Amino acid sequence: MASWAPAQAHTEAPALPRPKARPRKRSKAESAPRRRAFGGVVWIVLFGALLAGVVAVNVAVLQLNVQLDKLGTERVQLRADTAHLRSQLSSAGAVTQLESQARTRLGLVPADPTATSYIELPAR
Repeated sequence: MASWAPAQAHTEAPALPRPKARPRKRSKAESAPRRRAFGGVVWIVLFGALLAGVVAVNVAVLQLNVQLDKLGTERVQLRADTAHLRSQLSSAGAVTQLESQARTRLGLVPADPTATSYIELPAR
C-alpha cells in the first residue's frame, strides 16, 4: 500500500534575475504586415483612380450624346424647312410655267380686269 506523506509547505526558490531583453531584429515575417498594409493602400488608390477615370469617361460620353441629340433635332428641323421652301419654290415656278405654256401653246392672254363683265342669271 502506498502512503501519503503530509503536505509540506511549498517553499519558493528565490527569483533569479532575468537577463536584460536585448532588442531583437525584425524578421521578414514580422515586417510582412506593414508591407501588406502599404500594398493594400496602393491597390485602393489605384482602383480609386481607375474608378474616377471610368466616371470621367462616362460623363464625357453623356455630354456627347446630349450634343448629338441636339444636332439631330436641328437637322430634322432644317430638313423640314428645306422641304417647305422647295414646295414654295415649286408652287411659284408652276404658276409662271403654266402662264407661259398658256401663252405659247394655246395663245391665251391675261384678262383685262377693267374689261370684265358679269352676267346675272335669274334665280329658279
